[in-house]
Amino acid sequence: MSDHHEAERRQELHGYVIGLILAVVLSALPFGGVMLGLLPKTSLLWLIAIAAICQVIVHFRFFLHIDLSRSHRDDLQLILFSLLIVALMVGGTLWVLGNQRHMMG
Repeated sequence: MSDHHEAERRQELHGYVIGLILAVVLSALPFGGVMLGLLPKTSLLWLIAIAAICQVIVHFRFFLHIDLSRSHRDDLQLILFSLLIVALMVGGTLWVLGNQRHMMG
């Protein structure tokens, strides 16, 4: 039984190391793109957006252990619904404040 736990622990640690490496690379790519200035601004914005989406997927998969398996779908749906509610609240607030600014000026 101890060997089984040790193998599970090694596999989990392996997943964390892979996740850490991917997270560092996905953070370094946009940072390097901005610092080196090799890309035009539109391409740079696309690089940042794509790296951010990949970063979210990496964190869900390797650190939060949420994937598309049947048992984790409910957790993923809950997280996505919460993000939708937050996005609606922030977007609505910005919309109202933008309209108010437009009316004042």
